[in-house]
Amino acid sequence: MQDLAAVKVAVVKNLTYTYSSHLVVLDNISFVVNEGDLLGIVGPNGAGKTTLFSCMLGLFEDYRGEITIFDQDIRKNKKVLQQVGYIPQKNSIDQNFPATVQEIVSLGIIGKKNSHDKIISAIETVDLSGQIDKRIGELSGGQQQKVLIAKALVNDPKLLILDEPTTSIDQDTQDKFYALLKKLNQKNKISIIWASHDLDAVNKLANKVACINRSMFFHGDAHEFFENDELLKTYSESAMQAHMHLHLRKEDRKGDNSNSSNNNNSNSNSNNKGTNTGGQDYRGI
Repeated sequence: MQDLAAVKVAVVKNLTYTYSSHLVVLDNISFVVNEGDLLGIVGPNGAGKTTLFSCMLGLFEDYRGEITIFDQDIRKNKKVLQQVGYIPQKNSIDQNFPATVQEIVSLGIIGKKNSHDKIISAIETVDLSGQIDKRIGELSGGQQQKVLIAKALVNDPKLLILDEPTTSIDQDTQDKFYALLKKLNQKNKISIIWASHDLDAVNKLANKVACINRSMFFHGDAHEFFENDELLKTYSESAMQAHMHLHLRKEDRKGDNSNSSNNNNSNSNSNNKGTNTGGQDYRGI
């Protein structure tokens, strides 16, 4: 049952997003994130989680529906997004980039008031004080992920969005990351939206779960999701279908590319009057 007295940090209402006028990636998605929530978003690859975050961060504006953060429509008031921190799906740091931990974290600063203190505080929060002057390429994968978290924390966000942040890091580093996530939520009082394929971790950490596969087929208390065998079965079947769908799309693209290559070779001396509409890659959706 929805707590009517709770402060609503984010509200997504009837969100629909379509690529190329025909591929519906998000279909009528609605959910609420209350103050203090740690919302785990689960769903197969290609379910639309990254597209959802792109809409919530104001990167995609051509969606249908409404997104509000602290009661502000993000398309009408971009400044409210300054209260949101974001950790992307992949480590975007160039390993050869000649910058220290402190310099990377400083890139997240908006405004200059007490900026040095904020940078130091963010670095301390993620337990990287001992690496503050190290080059980013000298750090482990887990430490680099902590740098990105510190960069997202440096403006004291009230909402943190994380898009599968533990991809390609080892189990020990994942466990440390999950402990940090719990600390940020419970001690630092940051509301969190976290996309993950790690159902065990979501079960342990999240108080709310949203299960998405282009449309929403569950949103509620975490224990309701994980104690319901039918919901878990539906999720597993949905994930398997999406995996097969993605595999078939990849095979189709291989066939298209092969045919295109053959056609180009056979017609190299003739004018090409057609238009190449090779399949678009939606692996990041």
